[in-house]
Amino acid sequence: MLAGDLSFLFLSVMAGLLALLLIVLEWTLPVLPSPLRPICDLRVLDHFIKEARDAEVAMKACREGCSLSESATVPQTRVDFDVWEKQNSSQQADEVQSGLWLLQQALNLLRTSVTNTALHSHIDTSIRNLLSISGVLRSLNIQEYTPPASAADVEGTWRVSTATELLQVHVNFLRGKVRLLLMDAQACQQDVS
Repeated sequence: MLAGDLSFLFLSVMAGLLALLLIVLEWTLPVLPSPLRPICDLRVLDHFIKEARDAEVAMKACREGCSLSESATVPQTRVDFDVWEKQNSSQQADEVQSGLWLLQQALNLLRTSVTNTALHSHIDTSIRNLLSISGVLRSLNIQEYTPPASAADVEGTWRVSTATELLQVHVNFLRGKVRLLLMDAQACQQDVS
């Protein structure tokens, strides 16, 4: 690995850890002077999308020790805008949160399947970023998600059999449904009078 690659990897990991630390610190404050401020800046999501793309690129370049041990259930990424717009914000949030949960389960499976240690940091970063997105959703007063007993109980899913497919779904889900939910979040709408 080149020194530049190592420093970029270190900075990426540190940025993810910092975001997670800030979210955790806000949860642990004994008395909040005001409600948790909504995180409405889409540049946070753009950073997570970039890191997801980096993981996808690294996986495509991997030649050994980078396979998925079994197929994984993932969320559908295609957005039918007519259906999406007819859903209320709670239904949209449930769809996004169930998708984030499915991706976290699938990435955990990938983490245990992959023997290529160079990919572990990309996968770990992706998992941390999904947890951070859940924190962002909490900051927007979106109700906490209660996962089902199994992935089979989630509607709107499909199965992937390769690590590359899984990481493509990860990127597309963030670029699609997560972005739509954050853009339309009530807590981020400006009052225009």
